Amino acid sequence: MSTSSSPVVPPRVYRLVQGAVFLVLTGVIVAGFLGSIPQLDILEQSARNLYFHVPMWFTLMGATILSAYHSVRYLQTGDRLRDIRAREAAWLALIFGLLGIVTGMVWARFTWYVGTGKWWNFDPKQSMAAVLLLIYGAYFVLRDSIEDRDTRGRIAAVYNLFAVVTMPFLLYIIPRQLPSLHPGGEGSPAFSQTDLAPAMRWVFYPSVLGFLGLFWLLYTQRVRLAWLRDQLRDEPDL
Repeated sequence: MSTSSSPVVPPRVYRLVQGAVFLVLTGVIVAGFLGSIPQLDILEQSARNLYFHVPMWFTLMGATILSAYHSVRYLQTGDRLRDIRAREAAWLALIFGLLGIVTGMVWARFTWYVGTGKWWNFDPKQSMAAVLLLIYGAYFVLRDSIEDRDTRGRIAAVYNLFAVVTMPFLLYIIPRQLPSLHPGGEGSPAFSQTDLAPAMRWVFYPSVLGFLGLFWLLYTQRVRLAWLRDQLRDEPDL
């Protein structure tokens, strides 16, 4: 089985990205909690969650695509580092997805379900997002059930490609065909209200970039650690 070079990011590049992410997300947090926002119908002050909830899902989508890319490359080359990259990107996609669904539950609790005591009402968007997270959770269950490393890598890569194909259907296509309270559902265009609030774009778009940058920082660290562990398993005397 082939291997590639150590996945070390140049320290200068990492520090630059780290500093930029710190500055951007600090600004997003300050603006998100203390900045002024337009008074939107129904959403009111809860619209601040736009700066956190939506970028988390964008990060999940980017992470799943990156994971699938490395799965394809693993099937082509058999490079163990590609399998590691696919696994770590999928793991972080799952983490950001869990954070996204939790922030979505809190947002829904104080907008759609205020006064009802509900945190979950099986809205199509919520339900499809939960199904996607279960699919990616099953990816790790599958990996843990196969002992042989090469077989595990190949089967996991094929499953990962299936998982990423479901992502646009579960997060975008299917919910748009069903009545939903969530923006983007039938009769509720995504960002229909926030598009009327240009001031929010100055925080929202940097937040998307900041969360993607945060993913990259975590991803590079996890890949490097996993690669070192993999090398130690190959050379137990080190």
